[in-house]
Amino acid sequence: MSPEARLTELGIELPVPPSLPFTPRLEPVAVHAGLAYLSGNGDFGCLGRVGDDVGLERAALAARTTAHLMCRCLRDELGSLDRVDRWLKVLVLVRSAPDFGDQPAVANGFTNAIVELWGEDRGLSARSAIGVAELPNGLAVEVEAIVALAG
Repeated sequence: MSPEARLTELGIELPVPPSLPFTPRLEPVAVHAGLAYLSGNGDFGCLGRVGDDVGLERAALAARTTAHLMCRCLRDELGSLDRVDRWLKVLVLVRSAPDFGDQPAVANGFTNAIVELWGEDRGLSARSAIGVAELPNGLAVEVEAIVALAG
């Protein structure tokens, strides 16, 4: 089943990307040589440090929301999510408390959302999940990715 059909089946409406509290000099999605590079994105409804004032479940939900935001950016750029052949690489940055070490569990929120739409064969990707001291405007989670385009 196509990602667009899965969205409809699951009743998921992709969120409109929010107005940013800063002016970035970037393209949300840069397409080149059959690949789409997605700039860092995050859920501005989830601010704070994971393992301190943001719990693991809330951070994983922010990662899931970020997946949907990134899908919206892809759809806006490509016209349809069906143009994405497969997810290749995902980097999840988690603004972490000093003793927090469950970054992969936070990243699973993102991965699970993508696998829901593309399936394991096309949705599972190479992935890194790392803890960082700070993220823009206090984001708890930021994600960037690379996808292969069909055709």
